Amino acid sequence: MDAVLRGAAVYLFLVVVFSALGRRTLVQTTNFDLVLLIIIGQSTQLALLGDDYSVTNAALLILTLLGLHLGLAAIKDRLPRAERVLGGGPPVLVVADGRLLKDQAAAVGVGADDVLLAARRLHGLERMAQVRYALVERTGEISVVPA
Repeated sequence: MDAVLRGAAVYLFLVVVFSALGRRTLVQTTNFDLVLLIIIGQSTQLALLGDDYSVTNAALLILTLLGLHLGLAAIKDRLPRAERVLGGGPPVLVVADGRLLKDQAAAVGVGADDVLLAARRLHGLERMAQVRYALVERTGEISVVPA
């Protein structure tokens, strides 16, 4: 039972932390982000397993984590308010008619450079004036509609 409680506590803690960090946290991974994720993974493993490295304990933890994941997914599907809290929510408009909407962009952690990067990659656009709309999707990715 200890493994189940530890697993649930760690899972819920990580969901809260990554939800609080915002949509863009894991979309573009830098070297720093990769190192941080490796350290978090190792710390999580130690917290989850404790001193019991048995296959039974690992299987119990995996089932616990999958159950929590499916449970939270079901809650998000049924309660729109939960989706906003747990991450996701509606897309956020960050560029309108070539103009960066600074408040909305700041709220989702996006800057002009991020929008221009997406515009270049998706459509070969070079200037903000060539962007009609840009939205930060639920996944944290940026969608661009050319002018």
